[in-house]
Amino acid sequence: TGEPARRFRDFRYQTLKSWSRERRVVGKAEHLAKGDNPRFVVTSLSAEEYDARVLYEDTYCARGEMENRIKEQQLMLFADRTSAGDMRANQIRLYFSSIAYVLMSAMRRIGLAETPFERAQCNTIRLKLLKIGALVRITVRKIWISFSSSYPYRDQFMAVLCNIRRAPPPRVLLC
Repeated sequence: TGEPARRFRDFRYQTLKSWSRERRVVGKAEHLAKGDNPRFVVTSLSAEEYDARVLYEDTYCARGEMENRIKEQQLMLFADRTSAGDMRANQIRLYFSSIAYVLMSAMRRIGLAETPFERAQCNTIRLKLLKIGALVRITVRKIWISFSSSYPYRDQFMAVLCNIRRAPPPRVLLC
């Protein structure tokens, strides 16, 4: 028909040499405009508990998305920089990276909603919206931020600022 199509099927399979027993395999057969896109996942989760489509889309795709978020923190927020000789110094670096990721995630959810950057990676947000040259003047009543006239993301920055200003204050939980 020329339309995109997607089908899921599970089956039992055993390799000739490397697997000691038969295992469940979930297959996704997908045909897109660009061509075929087959995928296979080997799992120990039973067919009675997990339908093939649910297992593939809800479990394995979500797991892959989580792995992408971990990789994003490691590579773009420098969680992999643990080269200090003291373990406590490395631990504090990891804490700072984790705090940066939580702040970046909150900024995505609140400030970047409905902007071109709402699905951007941390590195893009950092380079285009946070790591910028600006003149900051602080008076008794106001904070003035003057961007360079050639700053290309001024409108997006202002949209993020407006989104943050409109957001309700966070709830504070007291123990």
